[in-house]
Amino acid sequence: MEAIPSDTQTMAAPDSGFNFLTPEAWKALLSHYSHVVLVANSEAVDFKRLRSELPETALYVFFNNVYKVLDEPFAGHAVLFARSGVMGANIVHRREAADVLRFFAGDDFLGVVNIRVSPEENFSEEGRFEGAETRHLDLTKMLVDLYPVGKIATSGFAVALWLAELQLPGKILLAGFSAKRSEKWKVFDVHDWTFEQIFLRLFARMGTISMMGGVDASPYAAIARRFPQVPPIEIAMTAAEVLSERLHNANSQIDRLMSVTKSIRAIEGFFRRFKPKTRKQRFLEKSKE
Repeated sequence: MEAIPSDTQTMAAPDSGFNFLTPEAWKALLSHYSHVVLVANSEAVDFKRLRSELPETALYVFFNNVYKVLDEPFAGHAVLFARSGVMGANIVHRREAADVLRFFAGDDFLGVVNIRVSPEENFSEEGRFEGAETRHLDLTKMLVDLYPVGKIATSGFAVALWLAELQLPGKILLAGFSAKRSEKWKVFDVHDWTFEQIFLRLFARMGTISMMGGVDASPYAAIARRFPQVPPIEIAMTAAEVLSERLHNANSQIDRLMSVTKSIRAIEGFFRRFKPKTRKQRFLEKSKE
C-alpha cells in the first residue's frame, strides 16, 4: 500500500480514492454545531449526563470500535473517526467496518473520517467504508515536532489538538478521557498517556477545551484553595516530591515482581514462538521483500 504524503492543505484528485479537505472547509463543516464532544472508548463515559446536559445541536465524535461505549444505534449528530495502521484503517483491515457502522445511520451521521497520525500509517480508500461518506485527515505534520519521540499519539488526543487549532465557534468537550485501564478495556503502552493528560488539562485550564470528569475533578485544586497563601509553584514542587517518592517505592515492588516472575516469563516466551503470525505481521514481512 502506497503511503500518502502529509499535506492537509491540498485536495486529492477526484479519482484517487481519498477525500481531503482544507482547514477552511473543515471549519465550515463543523461550525454548525454548538458543541463538539469527543467520546473516548472508556467506561468513564456518562452518556446519560451528556445527553441531558447538552443541546441537540451537539456533534458527538466517536473513535474506531464504538461498541465499547454503545450498545444500540446512536440517535444524534455523530461522526466516526477511523484510525489508520500500516495496513490501512484498522476497522477495514480487521473487517470490522460493518459491525461499527451499524451504530450510525440517517442524515445526522456526518460520515467517517479516516485519520493517520504517524508516517507509517496508511489510509483506506473511500469505498472501503460500507458506503458511508468518507473524508481523510492527515495529522502527521501537526504532531511530528510535538509528541514524545518513540511514542504514537492516541486518536482522541490528535483530534482534540486539531479541533483546538481550527478555532471553532462551538465548545470542545472531552468525555471519558481518563487514560485509566479498566477491568474491561486496556490502555496501550505505545501512547504517552502522561504527556497527553498534562497537555489536555493545560488546555482545559486555559479554557480551550472542557473535560467532563477531568480537570474540574482534580483533588489538587482543593489543596490550592485550602492554602491560598502558598504560591502555586510550591504546591507543584511538594506534589512532585511526594509523587517521586511513591514512584520510587512502586518501582522497587515492580523490580521484585520481575524477579519473582522470571521463570514464568521465560516459559511464556518459549511458547510464544509457536504462535501463528497475525495478518499484520505477514503484511509487514511481505512489504520488506
